[in-house]
Amino acid sequence: MTQEQFMLGNEAIALGLLEAGCQVLTSYPGTPSSEILPETVKLVQAHRLETYAQWSTNEKVALDNAFAAAVAGKRAACCMKQVGLNVAADSLLSAAYIGIMGALVIISCDDPGPHSSQTEQDTRLMARLAKVPVLDPANPQEAREMARLAMQLSERYQVPVILRPGIRVCHARQNIGFGALKSVPQKASFGKDPARWAATPKFRLELHGRLNEKLDQISAHFDTLAHHNFHTLAPGRSYPLGIIAGGVPYAVVRDLLDEQKRSDVPVLKLGAPYPFPRKLADSFTAACDKVVVLEETDTLIEYLLGEREKTLGRLSGHVPRQGELVPEVIGAGLNKAFESAGLPPLTQQQDPQVQALTAGLDLAVRRPTLCPGCPHRASFYALRKGRAKTIFTSDIGCYTLGINLGGVDTCLDMGAAITMASGFYHAFAQDQVHQPIIATLGDSTFYHSGTAGLLDAVYNGARFVLVILDNEITAMTGMQPTPGLGLRADGSRGKPIPLERVVKGCGVDYLEVVDPYDIKAMQKSVKKAVAYTQTPDGGIAVIIARHPCVIAYRDRAIAVKRKVTVTEDCVACGHCRDRFECPALGIDEQSGRTGIDRQICADCGLCIQVCPKKAIVEVEQA
Repeated sequence: MTQEQFMLGNEAIALGLLEAGCQVLTSYPGTPSSEILPETVKLVQAHRLETYAQWSTNEKVALDNAFAAAVAGKRAACCMKQVGLNVAADSLLSAAYIGIMGALVIISCDDPGPHSSQTEQDTRLMARLAKVPVLDPANPQEAREMARLAMQLSERYQVPVILRPGIRVCHARQNIGFGALKSVPQKASFGKDPARWAATPKFRLELHGRLNEKLDQISAHFDTLAHHNFHTLAPGRSYPLGIIAGGVPYAVVRDLLDEQKRSDVPVLKLGAPYPFPRKLADSFTAACDKVVVLEETDTLIEYLLGEREKTLGRLSGHVPRQGELVPEVIGAGLNKAFESAGLPPLTQQQDPQVQALTAGLDLAVRRPTLCPGCPHRASFYALRKGRAKTIFTSDIGCYTLGINLGGVDTCLDMGAAITMASGFYHAFAQDQVHQPIIATLGDSTFYHSGTAGLLDAVYNGARFVLVILDNEITAMTGMQPTPGLGLRADGSRGKPIPLERVVKGCGVDYLEVVDPYDIKAMQKSVKKAVAYTQTPDGGIAVIIARHPCVIAYRDRAIAVKRKVTVTEDCVACGHCRDRFECPALGIDEQSGRTGIDRQICADCGLCIQVCPKKAIVEVEQA
């Protein structure tokens, strides 16, 4: 029986994978990819499928697990965000040479903007680097279809295939009809072939040649992939300008042209841009005097076209070289191209009344901040107090917002809090300078990429304080479990791997666990740790600041609610607002003193410990 559902793009991808017979799915969470695995688990449980799904400790681990399953003949997939593919890049490039026996689909979700990423890099360029096919969906339905196509291509050509949805596909919604899902009966089987599966450089050269042959075959396939690669040229007609687009920009272009009834400009859609469908692209560009390329977020199609003189896009200045291609940006870029080709421009895209209305709203601009009651706020407050000369290295997570409290000086990538702290130590030690350094990173990040850096730092004799901010969850990306919880993706129990055991296993001698909600205890712990790093026999001191996330564990995180009020002793010094930066604290317009926003106050009572005038007190219960 067919049913229809208003699906999130990531849910549509999960559906497509299962429709294609995916038997193994692995992932490390990262926005905008985080929902794919949990939505897969929901569908697996609802349809009683035998698909195995797991949260992995990092993206390389996820890819390696899925690759092994594909080598054993299974249909496998792994998903991550675009910067996560950097972590898995070593495995990706080798997997392309070696190939598989079953199927391997890699979903890498791009973040043009970027909205929640270190970079706005383009996964299509990574696909070209790795020499694997890439598919670029324009909407959730096409993402679902391309998930199935990717599995088919991978199985047919025995090569990994990347599906690359952008954030506007991942988080869009669309009505999607689907029927019952069934498990695939394919059994695992491994045929020993060391020349392939454990290929030495000599054999890798041969495998590279085979990969190039596969890409030639897939390129010819993409020339005839009519549902995803096609153009709207009228037979025998020539045009002053044509548009080439893929992914979300294609959907925007199609809407703009349809709304304004512009049939005078043909469009070439490239939903499968690499390996490049050369014959299809050449036939389109031959019919146009100029073409404008609209693609996110870099210049894959523009480079591969090879028609520099007639191509307009990022390289010509008609399209911005950074940022998301939202409708307004695409409209402006098209009008530049239309002007170059002597065509009438698109009319104004936004209603003047709407523009006037939004301009007059006078909405307050608020910077991102940690949640009310967040234990990380207490940790950073304790770390920062009295340490103006300390270098604070930090990492990727919601705790990066510790920058607002003066507790974050650097943020490079996952795990770099430790490696940069080690690098800073050796740089200053070389000059005989005792530079205080405190590194902060979250529990999930530590499991992801902290251990290798910590092993290196201990081995090479670095000295700094490492604070692991343990809120018992992967909070920033949607509350996924960490290995410390012993909770698997499907809700079953696994073996917990406590942070304490991992830290000790890295050779650390100084380890203390403290609850940051006790700010004085946290400050004493940091003072002791700093002192240890400066003793003759000292080294790296690790503090685990452990307190449950106030979003994931609402009752346990604040077991005793402490409703507070501000007394007349308040002198409006701003310490609680500026140095502690709780969003529930603001200015009371009537009194001029600090006021409390009851709508968002979490009743954690931490501000009682922070106020230097003791003007914030607990409300006496009747």
